Amino acid sequence: MKKLLTKWGTIGLAVGMLAACGDEEASTGEGGASATGGDGAKTYAMVFKNTGNPYGEKMMDGFEEAINEAGGEVILRAPDQPTAEGQIQIIEQLITQQVDSIMVTGNDIDALEPVLKKAMDAGIDVLSADSAVNADSRMVHVNQADPEAIGRTQIQAVSEMIDGEGQIAVLSATSQAANQNVWIEWMKKELEEPEYENIELVKVAYGDDLRDKSTSEAEALLLQYPDLKAIISPTTVGIAAAGKVLTDKGLEGEVALTGLGLPSEMATYIENGVSPAMFLWNPIDVGYGAGMTAVALSEEEITGAVGETFEAGRLGEKEIVEDGDGTQVMLGEPYRFDADNIDEWKEVY
Repeated sequence: MKKLLTKWGTIGLAVGMLAACGDEEASTGEGGASATGGDGAKTYAMVFKNTGNPYGEKMMDGFEEAINEAGGEVILRAPDQPTAEGQIQIIEQLITQQVDSIMVTGNDIDALEPVLKKAMDAGIDVLSADSAVNADSRMVHVNQADPEAIGRTQIQAVSEMIDGEGQIAVLSATSQAANQNVWIEWMKKELEEPEYENIELVKVAYGDDLRDKSTSEAEALLLQYPDLKAIISPTTVGIAAAGKVLTDKGLEGEVALTGLGLPSEMATYIENGVSPAMFLWNPIDVGYGAGMTAVALSEEEITGAVGETFEAGRLGEKEIVEDGDGTQVMLGEPYRFDADNIDEWKEVY
């Protein structure tokens, strides 16, 4: 625990540094952008999935922190809806602006390839973080945690919550989200183990990372599967929506909830017993690590090749490793939040 606290103690530093940067405005939106930095500085753009997403806002905080440390100019953008079309429109605008770097959290693994290749042909460094685009569409990906560990951990936790028996469902983000799909595939792999023979995955539903749709999908799961024992939602929007649905219906202790959530949003549902435990990493660090990787690419310290290393600020030295047909920077492992530690984290992020 002490080791974990030391590792995650960087959160407080990040928040403090952000507070110190409070005079520099940051905003997101389909038609708007924010920029900070000095004259002649390199310009680093971040394109998240959609506006109004608390997880994305924390990633943007970390990205801005990293670029400010490097003395660069920051542009933070996101479409109103979590669509590839909205991100393509924004990236076209960034190409016209002749930015130096684009970091994208993809709404679709393949659909952004033409516009991201156009950006790279124009001399712009391109990388993804959190939700990857395909290997031909970027120079390197920044992965928040080991996808296998994320997927397997969800099943191990839910099995513990339902005593290894019963129906479970997944409430995901969008069906095209690369990270979600990889995690779900690892959940299915884990379910093939003999100890889970009495657990049945009945459905994977999609709330599109929209709070209203996630709420209606959670309600539909309860209606469609009255014997449902647990919901796994590996998305911060989905798990918070499901937590409210289960709380409003008084189903704590009857239908368990786990997944990936923000401690500040999930504290109520952990404390009332709806979610015995959930997991996440530090989204501020994901954004910060992506920002530091963008700077390393821009300064030609790395090219995105396997074996290269660079100093990622307060995250220390990072190495580029294989990722299927591409390469990635791996930041850490998922961390468990439950009734024993949620008080330590709910005020942090």
